[in-house]
Amino acid sequence: MKITFMGAGSTAFLKNVLGDAMLCPSLQNAEFALYDIDAQRLKDSQLVIEAMNHSFNEDRAKVVSYLGVENRKNALRGADFVICAIQVGGYEPCTVIDFEIPKKYGLRQTIGDTLGIGGIFRALRTIPVLRDFAADMEEVCPDAWLLNYTNPMAMLTGYLQRHTGIKMIGLCHSVQVCATSILHKVGMDEYADNHIAQIAGINHMAWLLKLTDKQGNDLYPEVRRRAKEKGATMKHKDMVRFDYIDKLGYFCTESSEHNAEYNPFYIKPGREDLIEKFNIPLDEYPRRCINQIEAWVERREKLLSGEGLEHERSKEYASRIMEAMVTNVPYTIGGNVINNGLISNLPKEACVEVPCLVDANGITPCYVGELPLQLAAMNSSNIYPQLLTIEAAYTGKREIVYQAAMMDPHTGAELSTDEIVALCDELIDAHTAAGFPLAVN
Repeated sequence: MKITFMGAGSTAFLKNVLGDAMLCPSLQNAEFALYDIDAQRLKDSQLVIEAMNHSFNEDRAKVVSYLGVENRKNALRGADFVICAIQVGGYEPCTVIDFEIPKKYGLRQTIGDTLGIGGIFRALRTIPVLRDFAADMEEVCPDAWLLNYTNPMAMLTGYLQRHTGIKMIGLCHSVQVCATSILHKVGMDEYADNHIAQIAGINHMAWLLKLTDKQGNDLYPEVRRRAKEKGATMKHKDMVRFDYIDKLGYFCTESSEHNAEYNPFYIKPGREDLIEKFNIPLDEYPRRCINQIEAWVERREKLLSGEGLEHERSKEYASRIMEAMVTNVPYTIGGNVINNGLISNLPKEACVEVPCLVDANGITPCYVGELPLQLAAMNSSNIYPQLLTIEAAYTGKREIVYQAAMMDPHTGAELSTDEIVALCDELIDAHTAAGFPLAVN
């Protein structure tokens, strides 16, 4: 068996996913093909994975590195599974471009990797790379499954599933911890390991639709009561999602710093009172990037010296998907797939996040039915900018980029149509000048 990891320079995430695989009897003898375009990061990752393979996997796995675009097909050739965790353009120059140019227009962001102007342009620079990955996979590993972790999840997964011939699923980190997270946040820790949850919607805005204990007792009324009380009496880091519970009736999967920019409610021109009230961390993602870059220097030295190589199986879905397919022992995940009626009151072309059954037959999405109308409305406000961005990338038409940005609820709430057009043109020019051409003319 061959597992190819695209973006293997993401050493910490690579350690989690391949460390998980080493703990699975059905996967621990695999060939791990590590691919990246950064020679130093790739070398570091190979040393870490080889050390882990030696320390607790008895050197069962084979670890091979592939550097650069010229070796990409060899990395993919014969793969059974391909894991994608790339970031095109990195913090510099592209994340800086995504944040600093919009600021000139008065448009402020928190994360910028999923929706909004930052998410749209991250998709437009990433789709051409993933399109090349897919073409190579169709040629050299046509039966492989692509497990995509790269954001913006809905746009990238939606594009690949609609416009390429590969088998793939989009995966996030937040679905599997959503219910436990809210139970801890409202002090209902006794249910952390005693609950059943139903979650569906779209990536980063999937909804905790049902929450019961294992005896079938509804936990949501008490969750709502405690969330409202906490939101009214103290300031905390999850004020936006607690406002969702109060105003919409449901909790969602991704954090408040993300959801603050997926709507027109919280970040508004001249409304610093809302930034304060909902504790919104503007420019959060650039800060994280800087901190992670600084922290990596120390962590790299520890890992390369042999510290921190021990591993417990993480909550990531990748190894569990591969294990279920190989062993035919079913496993349920929350996966990103084309809707096709799974959520009946969302567009059929949308990329939705729903329960999926994984076994030797592949990945089978589960029917959900209708969302509560207010939740469908929230999802739809995000879906149409996503669909327009996919259409822009597929056709190469710049005017559709304008339309995607106009329909984005946060961008449209802050800027006029003429300002949006000017902003998009400036962002296109800046990415091109930085050497990252986009999927539009």
